[in-house]
Amino acid sequence: MSWRTVVISNHAKLDYQLGYLVVRGETTVKIHLNEIETIIVENTAVSLTSYLLSELMKHKVKVIFCDEKRNPSSELVSYYGSHDTSMKVRKQIEWTKDDKTTVWTEIVINKIKKQADLLQLLKKEEADMLYSYISEIEYGDATNREGHAAKVYFNALFGKDFTRTEECPTNAALNYGYSIILSNFTREIAANGYITQIGLFHDNMFNQFNLASDLMEPFRPIVDKKVVELSPSKFEQEEKHEILSILKQEFLIDGRCEFLGNTIKIYVRSIFDALNEKDVSLIKMYKYEL
Repeated sequence: MSWRTVVISNHAKLDYQLGYLVVRGETTVKIHLNEIETIIVENTAVSLTSYLLSELMKHKVKVIFCDEKRNPSSELVSYYGSHDTSMKVRKQIEWTKDDKTTVWTEIVINKIKKQADLLQLLKKEEADMLYSYISEIEYGDATNREGHAAKVYFNALFGKDFTRTEECPTNAALNYGYSIILSNFTREIAANGYITQIGLFHDNMFNQFNLASDLMEPFRPIVDKKVVELSPSKFEQEEKHEILSILKQEFLIDGRCEFLGNTIKIYVRSIFDALNEKDVSLIKMYKYEL
């Protein structure tokens, strides 16, 4: 089972050799592909062989590329993550509006609950308000409890003057963490044979990750907690590596402790089970002592 997150920060050449990722820089390091869950290429001076990229896709390793500012800008996603991709895509197209809305409602409930749990941990009185929103959620979140909860939540975490559109280290850290979470969701969706463009609620024609954007919502508070702890006055390489440490955290899901990547894997599969079997009780949500 893969568990390593490999971050390439300096000039290096990456290639493939007998089942190993070989990193040739000041020193040469070899890591077996079966151990790697994600590779993050932070430096634009890194070169990779096409043979390596092909093998990484066969092993379903997520590869994230960063721009000159070391911010995630793109990723490598396999066309065929599963042997029965064609069947899975047909199923995905056949999901009814009612099935998708029912699952989306459950996702919103879990998202607000995780937000409320974090506020409660931080002894914020706004936690009670978010818990009350959960009981008010209607089918499809018709009254937009998610939006109301978000405003209360972020103001409680970062102050009433905070907005998500402001250019500041806090938002840079949040966006970086969310992009890492999103990339893990796109990996699992593709690995299960589905396509990321067709979402449950998100349907932006310019967003090729609509489905991942839907499914990741209850996992955002994991990033939020880390950013609160970090309280960044700047957002540079050291802070980025701190955000990446969430990938090493363990969560309780389906009766066992798992690292974040495997937690996402179990959750995503349960979402697909819920959609295909028309049963939201099949959704498996993580537990985390926030």
